[in-house]
Amino acid sequence: MQLTEIRTAGFGGQGVILSAMIIGKAASIYEDRHATLTQSFGPEARGGASSAQVVLSDRPIAYPYVTAPDVLIVMSQEAYTRFAPELKDNGILIVEEDLVRISQLKPTVRVYGVPATRLAEELGRRMVLNVVMVGFFAAVTGLVSPDALRRAVVDSVPPATRDLNLRAFDKGYEYGLAKVSTPVEETEQASMELE
Repeated sequence: MQLTEIRTAGFGGQGVILSAMIIGKAASIYEDRHATLTQSFGPEARGGASSAQVVLSDRPIAYPYVTAPDVLIVMSQEAYTRFAPELKDNGILIVEEDLVRISQLKPTVRVYGVPATRLAEELGRRMVLNVVMVGFFAAVTGLVSPDALRRAVVDSVPPATRDLNLRAFDKGYEYGLAKVSTPVEETEQASMELE
């Protein structure tokens, strides 16, 4: 695996940093690769801007910051507006489709949307939307194995919420597998019908 830069972003309270920690932990501990994590969040904490940067590689990582993400995971409109211009050509953009409206994007970027908040609400807890996003990320990118990510989820959440978080991961992963198996023409048609 070559060096891969991933940025997760949204607002405080969405679990942005935890989702990045799960991805980094899965790769470094359960797949024996190298990973770095850096994070930033506004002084407002809950409700303020929040982002985390994960760098994955098979070799030691000399520079731990994302310069141009290969994958951008956004859970708020503000995060999309701020970070989408940095996404690499041929990069992957993953959005919380109920909270983010896409515009002015490079034509080579692959976009995948997931209603993570709605899927989390179906499980009874909106706060697991970040783990839904991680499951979706696993399915559409294939960068980290679902098994490693599931193990990292178990290690990263409180014991009382493990089952709920694993169900959230599985829900996002299954949604992502269905999205990837849908032909592009059908996805574009559905998108046009929504507008």
